[in-house]
Amino acid sequence: MSGSPLPSPLPSPSPSPSPADAVALLRRQVSDLHQELVRYQLVVWTAGNVSGRVPGRDLFVIKPSGVEYDRLTPESMIVCDLDGAVVEGDLSPSSDTAAHAYVYRNMPEVGGVVHTHSTYACAWAARGEPVPCVLTAMADEFGAEIPVGPFALIGDDSIGKGIVETLAGHRSPEVLMQSHGVFTVGADARAAVKAAVMCEDVARTVHISRQLGAALPIARPDIDRLYDRYHTVYGQQVQTDRGAPA
Repeated sequence: MSGSPLPSPLPSPSPSPSPADAVALLRRQVSDLHQELVRYQLVVWTAGNVSGRVPGRDLFVIKPSGVEYDRLTPESMIVCDLDGAVVEGDLSPSSDTAAHAYVYRNMPEVGGVVHTHSTYACAWAARGEPVPCVLTAMADEFGAEIPVGPFALIGDDSIGKGIVETLAGHRSPEVLMQSHGVFTVGADARAAVKAAVMCEDVARTVHISRQLGAALPIARPDIDRLYDRYHTVYGQQVQTDRGAPA
């Protein structure tokens, strides 16, 4: 009588990418995500940028300065340390590199940062006015108004400080820097790009609604419920062995 069959061996876990492979992968992802800014009409000419933190390392990848979007490649992306110094790359990094670096140094939960000059969001920024949370889509995604950060000049930590100070304790992943434009953050670069897309969408809708009259506010408890539902129930949930969402 033969013995019980041996259990099938567990599959070997996929090896973690080497540090060099992780950087190469992120350079491709960040390069590709810049095309999403063009696709959703969030940028013109060479304005705007995407960056992503290299997992497990004090590095991030960002767009080079002044290069047209249709000329961007993974190889043209710039790798910087968290002080904004270039580690890899032949071109000068984005003029917003110091702001991105400050965010990564002071918000360890952030894995991606995006900057755009999208039209409707910038119209709110030019007025120094937050976008009020008057749509369920805003309550779902952001759970709050889109706040306004202080006016700051480009080139040093000033913009980064304004971003961090404005978003501290705030649900919104976006900030409208006064008289400048949109900065968004996310768990990774793709999440930050999504936030930039959604920011422009709701900024446009709320702007149009105000041409018709005052927008109706959503009560705070309802905003909280909508935000919780969207972030815990919406979409495809991982199923447990009993069939319940994980």
